[in-house]
Amino acid sequence: MNIYKTLVLSLFFDALGYVSLIFPLFDLVWAPLSAYLMTKMYKGKKGKVAAVITFIEEALPFLDVVPTFSLMWLYTFILNPEEDKTLKV
Repeated sequence: MNIYKTLVLSLFFDALGYVSLIFPLFDLVWAPLSAYLMTKMYKGKKGKVAAVITFIEEALPFLDVVPTFSLMWLYTFILNPEEDKTLKV
């Protein structure tokens, strides 16, 4: 998948996380789903670690403002450019 498509998906998924600020019960569905999506977007150990962080961030109240998908994109494609960027999507 193109890195810019991945960025757009990351921004979209982060925006979905903000829905729970208005509808708090949305976190019951979004927390596990976001963790699953993170493991599908980023392979290997870093994807699994990011999934755990995403799940905790989405499940706990008032931490939804952290854009974990976008931060993971930044880490993968900007801060760590020497690693393999093949996505599993």
